[in-house]
Amino acid sequence: MKRLDRRIIFLFIFVGVIVPLMVPLGFRMETTENVRMVYNLVEQTAAARRDKTILVSFDYDPGSKPELHPMAWAVIHHALSHDMKILCVAMWPMGVKMCQDTFDSLDDDFPNLDYGVDWVNLGYKAGGMVTMQKMGKNLRDVFPTDITGIPVEELPIMKGIEKNFDGIAFVCSFSAGVPGIKEWVMVAHDDYDVPTTGGTTAVSAPSILPYVNQQQQLTGLLGGMKAAAEYELLIEQPGPATAGMDALSIAHLIIILFIVIANVTYHLDKKKQRG
Repeated sequence: MKRLDRRIIFLFIFVGVIVPLMVPLGFRMETTENVRMVYNLVEQTAAARRDKTILVSFDYDPGSKPELHPMAWAVIHHALSHDMKILCVAMWPMGVKMCQDTFDSLDDDFPNLDYGVDWVNLGYKAGGMVTMQKMGKNLRDVFPTDITGIPVEELPIMKGIEKNFDGIAFVCSFSAGVPGIKEWVMVAHDDYDVPTTGGTTAVSAPSILPYVNQQQQLTGLLGGMKAAAEYELLIEQPGPATAGMDALSIAHLIIILFIVIANVTYHLDKKKQRG
């Protein structure tokens, strides 16, 4: 074992990572209360007779895609399965692309999804919190057209949506920083009393959690890939987060196994030398 080629270890790690990514194993895990709160918000909205249009803000770029993309996929999948309408906006320039990628990945599960009727990508607007406040006063002034140039007044999905946030069931922000989920809390929830939820990276989650646990301004929070995997478990749709967590779990197990083998080998060798 002391002469084991390190490339053998690399091979074990490679296989342990690539197999779960290709075929998710779906290891069981406990779902946390914050994740269940987001899930319950979607379920309660689905049970309501009105206001089934939600606003999803893509406030991240490719650098945070591995953590935030899976949770966006899971929440939107859940909403679409309940026939909700989705208005997509972006407070980050690359959020427009993140939105399109998310819906492209849902094509197989929702082949009959009709753009302009079931969902729309309104695009990116600079300005951060100022833009959000303007949306609360007149959404159509901020986004007069979608990303393809179609006037929003011509989009069937906009029927029943007032100038402000009236008609929006809740706001969901997938946020990697500023502007993002904090700003949406201050505008959508605090100024307009619209339920607000969302997700963020694992490293940012501790700074957002007080909005959930102490101030109760945020309805749940998805923090990092593990939370996304928990959400996939709740909706019984194993996806990219489940695959990612399976790969991480197996990789960690392999590393621990080789650490144990190395220590056992070391102590046996020392014992043999003393004998």
